[in-house]
Amino acid sequence: MSDIPEDLRYTPEHEYVRETDVDGEVLIGVTDYAQGELGDVVYVELPAPGEEFGQMEAFGTVEAVKTVSELFCPAAGTIVAVNDALEADPGLVNSDTYGEGWMIRLELEAPEDFDDLLTAEQYAALVADADEI
Repeated sequence: MSDIPEDLRYTPEHEYVRETDVDGEVLIGVTDYAQGELGDVVYVELPAPGEEFGQMEAFGTVEAVKTVSELFCPAAGTIVAVNDALEADPGLVNSDTYGEGWMIRLELEAPEDFDDLLTAEQYAALVADADEI
């Protein structure tokens, strides 16, 4: 069973969104389920701070031993920071996906977009359905 923290929001494409101590800014990464499905992450390509993305626009890629997957921006906004630690140690996505394995910090264009994301309960149901296929 995947770890699905209650205090986060989620996308159907398996990104998580965590509110930060700065109003209107969130941290984004891939979920425990996603990193488990990907396997060992060997490379993460992230945008530069200042770049802007629309909701569900691809903002980067994550490369694992067997596959490359796009990363999707859960809400429209501007990149405030990227996790430079992933350049040296992309395995943080596997070992600490909800902590040191975060990918981008985003300033939300419309903070209400956060409320449109899946709750932990909704995401758990989505993952359960995917596991049944």
